[in-house]
Amino acid sequence: MLLVILATANASANATATANATVTANASANATATANATATKPAPGPWQVAPGRSAVRAASGMVASSQPLASRVGIEVLSRGGNAVDAAIAMAAVLAVVEPGMSGLGGDALALVYLAQRGEVKALNATGRAPKAMTRAYFADKGTSKIPLTGWDSVTVPGAVAGWAALRDAYGTRPLGELLAPAIAYAEQGFPVMEKSAADWAAFASKLQADETARTTLLIQGRAPLPGEILKQPLLAKTLRTLAAGGRDAFYKGAIAQAIAAHSHAHGGPLTLSDLAEYQAEWVTPLSTTYRDHRIFEAPPNSQGLTALLALNILEGFDLKKLSEQPDAYYHTLIEATKLAFADRDRYLGDPSTSAIPVAQLLSKEYAAQRRKLIAKDRAQPTVAPGALGPGDTSYVVVVDKDRNVVSYIGSLYMMLGSGVVAGQTGILLQDRAASFSLDPKHPNCVQPRKRPAHTIMPALLTKDGKPVLALGVVGGDMQPQAQVQVLSAVLDLGLPLQTALEAPRYLFQGGGEVVFEESVPAPVVERLVARGHVAAKPKPPLTVRAAVGGVQAVRIDLEHHTLEGASDPRKDGQALGY
Repeated sequence: MLLVILATANASANATATANATVTANASANATATANATATKPAPGPWQVAPGRSAVRAASGMVASSQPLASRVGIEVLSRGGNAVDAAIAMAAVLAVVEPGMSGLGGDALALVYLAQRGEVKALNATGRAPKAMTRAYFADKGTSKIPLTGWDSVTVPGAVAGWAALRDAYGTRPLGELLAPAIAYAEQGFPVMEKSAADWAAFASKLQADETARTTLLIQGRAPLPGEILKQPLLAKTLRTLAAGGRDAFYKGAIAQAIAAHSHAHGGPLTLSDLAEYQAEWVTPLSTTYRDHRIFEAPPNSQGLTALLALNILEGFDLKKLSEQPDAYYHTLIEATKLAFADRDRYLGDPSTSAIPVAQLLSKEYAAQRRKLIAKDRAQPTVAPGALGPGDTSYVVVVDKDRNVVSYIGSLYMMLGSGVVAGQTGILLQDRAASFSLDPKHPNCVQPRKRPAHTIMPALLTKDGKPVLALGVVGGDMQPQAQVQVLSAVLDLGLPLQTALEAPRYLFQGGGEVVFEESVPAPVVERLVARGHVAAKPKPPLTVRAAVGGVQAVRIDLEHHTLEGASDPRKDGQALGY
C-alpha cells in the first residue's frame, strides 16, 4: 500500500459520477450524520458552527481538491483502474488549467509518499532553483534592495512538471499522455470559472496587465473572468500536448524549454536553457514529530513544514481540551505558539544544500519546553525572537485508492497569478518564487545561483501506530502552517469531526501583534483577546478575510470501519468525492 500526499489547487464546477463508479459529493447546508457514523459532541466555544457540509464517506476511493472538475477527473482515473498517483497527477494537471492563478506547469510542487509495504514515508521535492545568473550582485547592479514580486526577476526554474514525472516513474501505472488528456480538453474546449476562484483572480488581475501574452491568455477583454464565464487556453493546450508526447524532456530540454528560455532572453530575464536542462526533482527524507498519539510528517526545508511541527511541539505541553472551555485562552495559546514557531522559521529556514539548518535541535522536545515557557498565560507578546541554539499560494489535492494508496500533492505559483509573466506562446504562467529569497548575505535564505528559496508549501501526513490515518494540505502562504495546526488541534484535542474542523472559525497571525479573525469568531472572544494584547487587524490588501485564512482539503482513513472520509473547505470552490 502506498500513501502519497499531494497538495494541489481548488476544484471547480459540479461534478458528475462516472458509469463505473458511484460518486458521493460534499452535501451542503444542514446535513445530518449518516446511520453508520457516530456523531462526536463538539467542545464548547466558537467552533460550534452551524451544520454545514457533510463529510464524504466511501469504501473504495476518495479524492478532494479545491475545484470540482479536478475532483471528478480524479475519481474517473480511479474508477478506470488507475492508482492514487495516477489520479493525483491528472488532478494537478486539471488544476493547472481550471485554477491557473494558483498552481501549474510554471510552478513548484512537494509531495509526501507513504509506502505501506515498507512502512516508510518519503518526500519529493520538486521546488525550483534560482537561475545561475541570479546573484546578490545581479540585483545590486539593478539598484534594487528587494527582489520584485512580478516580472522575470522573480522567476525560478519551474519544478512541478519534474515532480509529476518523478511520481509517475516511481509509482504510476498510466502513460503521461493519458493522464494529461482531461487537462488538454479543458484548456482546448474551455471551462466555466468558479465563484471564489473568480474573486481571487479579480483581486490580482492587475499584475497580468504588464505582460501582453498574460493579458490575452488569462484575461477576457482586459479583466478577470466572471463566475460561469468560459475561459479557453489554446496555447496551454498545445503545450500540454507537446508534454504528453515528449514527456519530461520536452519541458526541460525540448521545444517548451526553448520557448521559455527565448522569452526570458528577449525580456532581459536571467533564466536560460541550461538552467532548465539541469533541473531535477529530488526524493528526500521527511521531517516528523509526535503529537498526542500520532506522528505528523512534513516536507523538510526548504519547505516551511518545520513551522507546524515547531508549533505542535510547543502546544503538546498544554491541556488544550481544558483551555477550550475558555475560548479566548485556547486561541491565545495557539497564537502565541504560532509566533514562536514563525520567529524560528524566519531565522533558520532556507535551502539545506547551501546552509546548515539545525533541524534536530529545533524539533527536540527539550527545545520546545524552553520555548513553551515564554508563553504568558494572560498577555500576548508583541514581538518574539528566535530561539538560541548550540552549534550544531497554492493548490492541494488528496487521493486514496481502493488499495489504500493515497496521494496528496501541493503545487504553487507562490503569490496569486505568480510573476504575471506568461512564457511566450507556451501559455505557461510562471511562478514568482524568487521573491521569497533574502538579499541579506548572513541569512540562510539569501539568494544564490542554483539555490532553492524558502518555500511556503507543505503537505502533511499523520500516522497512528505506523498506519496512515489523515492527509491534509492548505493553500494560503503563511496560513498553511497555521491552518494545519488549527485543524489538527480541533481534531486531536477537541474531538471535532473532520468536516467541522475545516469549517470552524480561524485566525491568521500576520506579524508583530496583528491577528486577522474570521467574522465567525464571536465578538466577545475577540474583545477578550484584544484585552490580552492581541491586535485585531484586517488582512493585507488585496486579500479578503476569506482568502487570507486559506482553504483546507483532507482525507481521513477510518481504521476501525475500513472506510474513507473526505472533507473540503467551503472557503474555496472545492469538493470531496468518493466511490
